[in-house]
Amino acid sequence: MNTEKSRSTLNVLFCIKKHKLLKSGEAPIFVRITIDGRRQEIMIKRSIPAEQWNQAKECSKGKDRTAKELNHYLDTVRAKILQIHSDLIKEGSPVTSEAVRDRFYGRNPEKHTLLGIYAEHNRKCRELIGREYTESTVEKFDTGINRLKEFITTCCGKDNLTLDEVSGQFIRDFDFWLKTEKKMQHNSALKHLKILKKIVRIALANGWIKKDPFFGIHLKRYEVNIEFLSREELEVLINKTFFIQRLEQVRDIFVFCCFTGLAFIDVLQLTKEHLIKNNNGALWIRKARQKTHQMSNIPVLTPARKIIEKYAGHPDCVDKGVLLPVISNQKMNAYLKEIADLCGIKKRLTTHIARHTAATVVFLANEVSMENVAKILGHANIKMTQHYAKVLDSSIMRDMQKVEMNFSKAL
Repeated sequence: MNTEKSRSTLNVLFCIKKHKLLKSGEAPIFVRITIDGRRQEIMIKRSIPAEQWNQAKECSKGKDRTAKELNHYLDTVRAKILQIHSDLIKEGSPVTSEAVRDRFYGRNPEKHTLLGIYAEHNRKCRELIGREYTESTVEKFDTGINRLKEFITTCCGKDNLTLDEVSGQFIRDFDFWLKTEKKMQHNSALKHLKILKKIVRIALANGWIKKDPFFGIHLKRYEVNIEFLSREELEVLINKTFFIQRLEQVRDIFVFCCFTGLAFIDVLQLTKEHLIKNNNGALWIRKARQKTHQMSNIPVLTPARKIIEKYAGHPDCVDKGVLLPVISNQKMNAYLKEIADLCGIKKRLTTHIARHTAATVVFLANEVSMENVAKILGHANIKMTQHYAKVLDSSIMRDMQKVEMNFSKAL
């Protein structure tokens, strides 16, 4: 018997085990259920002499009372299986042969929870630090689960949620809570929702839920102003004399990033193996970005080359086999704040501002083509690079000068 259910097929077949007879000499009867090609067997605690079984009709051949009672029981079992199958569909639960079997036996299937899946996701990501994820990325995942736990506890009055409790309304309420109670801006809240969406997709892929609660919810990032140093600010930073070694060292790493466009994690990982000389003797950095695995091809400009040479014999570089003595991102950002104060720079200096400065003031403002900047920065496409070009007054002025020339003659 076949029952169609949106691309899934249920087949119920009663059989006997001829070659596994009981001590009584009878053959045990079992049900083979097949859904989407996956089979499971259900033993129904009934048996019959093998010669009395009609496999074509899936019942006893007999006409006596015992045979009729057995056949009635088989009909009851079939009806129960069909009802279980129907119930699973109505509930939106995974419809599998295992689920039908477990429910027939009265077993309670494992209830997957939202925080349970999230925690397992974070655990696996933590084991992949250094290969597929950075430590800072996994820390963001940990922050994400902590925020979600807090929301579930304070707003849902529970310690956890089963997957069938995760609805579109739950997601919208979480978004609202992040923006109001946690005072997050839109893009910050969006990061939490994107991680949550990843967790939901894990559940969907495993068949633990059938409906996507994110359906109809659009996660659109707002464009924000890119912070970068002006040429004048960069020159002040380069020419500043520091009498504290740690500040000089952090300044040098920051300036190196300004002339290479490398992100903090990529500078941290930089070794001599990433330095390549071409046929003309020019020095290049070739390295896959940790974040996207896109290859960056970076000509080493003189300021960056001098910094590499300056730290060639530094004990940390020698011991770790790296090009530069990079400290932790947290400490570096703390020292950059101190450096900004000493240089009279009002902007909040962070390691990522150096990458923004490279893209805008060092490359695009000096008429390096968009395509080449994309290759230097390791962007997958120039759309990402165009975002930097939008903020440059100099590029706007350069384009508008052509308009000025065309119209000044006409007036």
